[in-house]
Amino acid sequence: MERLDLSFKNTTQLNDIIDKKLPSLRPEFISEEIVIANRSFDVYRRDIIACVRALYGDPKHNEYLCFAPERHYADEDKTQRLYHDFHTGRWWWDTQKAVEEKTPGATIIPVILSSDKTQVTLFRNKTAYPVYLTIGNLPKDIRRKPSRMGQVLVAYIPTTKLEHIKNKESRRRSMCNLFHACMRCILTGLKEAGISGVVMRSGDGVARRCHPIFAAYVGDYPEQVLVTCTYVGESPVCECPPDALGEYPCAHNPRNFQAAVEALSSIGAPDWGTRCANANIKPVQHPFWEDLPYVDVFCSITPDILHQLLQGVVKHLIGWITEAVGADELDARVRRLPLNHAIRPFLKGISSLSRVSGMEHKQICSFLLSVIGDLPHTSAITHSLMRATRGIIDFTYLSRYPVHSVETLKELEACLAEFHNNKHVFLDLGIRENFDIPKLHFLNHYVRAIKLYGTADNYNTEATERLHIDFAKDAYRATNRKDEFKQMTKWLERREKIIAFGHYIKMTKQPSEKSVLLDAIESPSGYGATLFTVALARFIVQFRNPTLPHARVDEAAHNIVLPFRRLPVFHHIKFVNTKFFGSETLDSIHAYPRAIGKTGKITRLSRFDTAMIRVRPAVVGAHKFDGMVFFLIVYGVGRVRVVFSIPPRGLETLFPINMQPPAHLAYVEWFSTFAARPEAASGMYRLKRQLAGDGSPLVSVLPVSVIQSSVHLFPKWGRTVPVDWTNENVLDRSSTFSLSNYKDQSTFFMYH
Repeated sequence: MERLDLSFKNTTQLNDIIDKKLPSLRPEFISEEIVIANRSFDVYRRDIIACVRALYGDPKHNEYLCFAPERHYADEDKTQRLYHDFHTGRWWWDTQKAVEEKTPGATIIPVILSSDKTQVTLFRNKTAYPVYLTIGNLPKDIRRKPSRMGQVLVAYIPTTKLEHIKNKESRRRSMCNLFHACMRCILTGLKEAGISGVVMRSGDGVARRCHPIFAAYVGDYPEQVLVTCTYVGESPVCECPPDALGEYPCAHNPRNFQAAVEALSSIGAPDWGTRCANANIKPVQHPFWEDLPYVDVFCSITPDILHQLLQGVVKHLIGWITEAVGADELDARVRRLPLNHAIRPFLKGISSLSRVSGMEHKQICSFLLSVIGDLPHTSAITHSLMRATRGIIDFTYLSRYPVHSVETLKELEACLAEFHNNKHVFLDLGIRENFDIPKLHFLNHYVRAIKLYGTADNYNTEATERLHIDFAKDAYRATNRKDEFKQMTKWLERREKIIAFGHYIKMTKQPSEKSVLLDAIESPSGYGATLFTVALARFIVQFRNPTLPHARVDEAAHNIVLPFRRLPVFHHIKFVNTKFFGSETLDSIHAYPRAIGKTGKITRLSRFDTAMIRVRPAVVGAHKFDGMVFFLIVYGVGRVRVVFSIPPRGLETLFPINMQPPAHLAYVEWFSTFAARPEAASGMYRLKRQLAGDGSPLVSVLPVSVIQSSVHLFPKWGRTVPVDWTNENVLDRSSTFSLSNYKDQSTFFMYH
């Protein structure tokens, strides 16, 4: 320690330095007492105006801040409005107009709150109830990343179960009152600042009169019900009765905020409970939002992709499909799906999964449509089942678009209509009796929310779940488990001070196998490139003589003699985009045979991925449109068998010095060309392996640079899955496939 010449000798001295010498960009926590049902509870909170000021004035955020609402359009006529970040939504425009009428020259700061109770221990059932705050002036890309410090932990709400209250109804009512009492305490100062404004300086030092206004509340369904004082089983945003939640379209009016406030503010009146019942609202004592300016709490409830869609509707859908297909058949199909970079293999199926995460449900969406084809039902049932499933999956993918237009919002509604038009299949099969599910009903309100607040990734609870790790679980682990919230808040303050102080293809330089015999490349038990020598000879001829007629290529290829018997082979193609994603591998293609260990056991299964390949425009020709010439770029699907380089000796012998081929080449087996349109029910293109006249596969050697991405093919299963099919051989055994639209978000966007 002495040799290091540190300014501290132990953690106590280090913490003292952090507390006294490092500047604080975020306000300190204070403890306040809340009394409910004759019991007092501590709420640890920060001054909310100081938190808003810290986010708004952070110099790191200065160049990204938005100070006024904007309308963005995709066309010159301004008919295709675009929605993405918070400032492109209508809420900011409407609120700006309302504030300007009373106090011109205002800068709106949309306050976005989120809360969610989380477990901080695996055992002992210890929980924390953090409340987070961010502002809509920051772009969503900053708000979603904890490392960008775009969110502030503003408070910890008490997690008591009020077990001293024996009556369950009274306990539930008191829990609701406790939450709202804590939130009123946390939001102290927001009312006055929202009405009159408060001068704040942004990171560039410019002072503006800012009005921080509560705009949106992000939470799962229990949080939405708690915040709005509505009843479980009902919609928190509209007047739809519980037994009509499955109806589409939703013909019910939004909840009347003014009527709810009037009913709740009559507390103390003899008929207070009756007034609340008539307003269909819980009798809560002074909800935190009742006197906040420019607020409609029912309108502020936002969609939740994680809990509503992935952990809600998609979870239900998987259960229904499991009943329709049968658990054993479903798992058999899932286990035999071909492997792909973007899709996790579920080697034991999905029917027995428990505690499935949102990411896993997202993965299941990518192949769910493939497992419901060729079922032993009537064609009408299978058709409706596929359309209903496709409607929900398409809705899930579309709802995650980072930018929406008027047209994509129409498509979002069309996907929901597609599900509701075909949902009767689950009733016909006896799987469901009704669809009165609040999370399913909320899908009716996605378009409204996107128009108000921008795309759904502005307010997804996935960000909140990630914040739990930093602000709740890690903070708890740093305590001695006694009087933990006081220690957690201090640990977070110190951590924030320390933090404040302080499209391309990529090939590896070295091949996976330096020297592979051509016999091994062509062997069915090796790489399976059975026509490799012929295809490479054709490539050499066409590369040296690009204008040679097709009929003469085969003749010239017979005269090519390869001056080598071994080749360096690469087992992976990786796709990266260093400009936007750094070193992250966005996609990859694998091509390698089985590996056998010294004991004779299989140490690696063979894998030869399928890919989307760009066909040269010259092959198809040019097309004139509106006086301009365009080249029609055509894509095809091929299976990559081997990726290789021609050794130096071969380059010298086979190619002129001024006409060297690409460094990396691939041998592919082609699938059939795309039909004019996809299948009606699935929306996917049907493909078959393309064969030559003698029954051999149609193959090519081509530059790796024309490979655009990996693709995922779904096999045609038949009534039941053949027992000898595996995820290793399914691309060989099946003859017909469907091209998946759902491999990942970008694939869906491309094919939709």
